Amino acid sequence: MPAETPTILATSGGYVAPADASRQYDLGPLLHHAVGLSGATGRAPRVLFVGTATGDQPERQAAVAAAGRAAGFDVDHLRLFPMPDHEDLQEFVLAQDVVWVGGGSVANLAAVWRVHGLDTVFQVAWEAGVVLAGCSAGSICWHVGGTTDSFGPRLRPFTKGLALLPWGNGVHYDAEEQRRPLTHRLVAEGVLPTTYCTDNGVGLVYSGTELVEAVSERPGAGAYRVDRDPVSGEATETALPVRSLV
Repeated sequence: MPAETPTILATSGGYVAPADASRQYDLGPLLHHAVGLSGATGRAPRVLFVGTATGDQPERQAAVAAAGRAAGFDVDHLRLFPMPDHEDLQEFVLAQDVVWVGGGSVANLAAVWRVHGLDTVFQVAWEAGVVLAGCSAGSICWHVGGTTDSFGPRLRPFTKGLALLPWGNGVHYDAEEQRRPLTHRLVAEGVLPTTYCTDNGVGLVYSGTELVEAVSERPGAGAYRVDRDPVSGEATETALPVRSLV
């Protein structure tokens, strides 16, 4: 059962400490919320993990698969290295309830996706009701862009996201000291449009292109909207209400 409207959950979280020491991590409330938004019932939810941003590393795929099995999900992976592992990528993606994109290099991710036509595939899936979600690079990618360390340790602007959402996106807002000031500067300069930002452990739920709520798996974590003041030209930041998932 697809989501009733095109839905994106863009986060700075989704993974938590494992309940079993045999796993590297467990899937957190944010990732479970993505599954809930899909409306999947009566069977194991189908969750597709996409690790393009870290080059489809097998060890990461194994860790995610173990966590997904522990959560009772029907887990699969979309692999693009050294070549796509499904001939019809659109058919494969449309068969899922949730697409969860992992963190890493959002610049590399976007470039590789476009080479294989996944920018179009994900738009079709989004419009069909497959929930698109992810963490960090897997959050920025759905937006116009954001701040990234894809180009080196110093954060820089990235503006070549899929732009399913006509906003900027700031991730790890409370965890990396460069994030907030750079986001403010880029919005003030018009490099980024109005930008929605998340502290670690927070996600943004969009219905269509409208932000409907911020949700959190970490008590006290926040979400913010950064706008350009049309008079002063300066960036202004507004804290948003956050609903706890725990």
